[in-house]
Amino acid sequence: MLHLTSSNFETEIIHTKSPVVVMFYADWCAKCAMMKPVVSDLEKKFAGKVRFGEVEIEESAELAADYGADNLIPTFILFKQGKPAGILKGLIDENVFEQRIKKIFINC
Repeated sequence: MLHLTSSNFETEIIHTKSPVVVMFYADWCAKCAMMKPVVSDLEKKFAGKVRFGEVEIEESAELAADYGADNLIPTFILFKQGKPAGILKGLIDENVFEQRIKKIFINC
């Protein structure tokens, strides 16, 4: 998973044509830790089709606030052609998450 900060977010997410799932998390967040293996599994399933990145909200607080990911974590934003196309928050079942990715990024 690509580590994103305010310095590389625009280049890696906004200016890319690839679909991207971005996880906003905190190191101290237990729910975030529970979701990391789920995201890792999904990253393997969608290899070559969807990119995955992560933003640590304390490291990039302004970025988290810009995307409304500063009040409930983990927050997952699905970017399509550099724009948010879907948002998921909290603990998410892997199958539900996978179906949501497929629905938003139709050709995956």
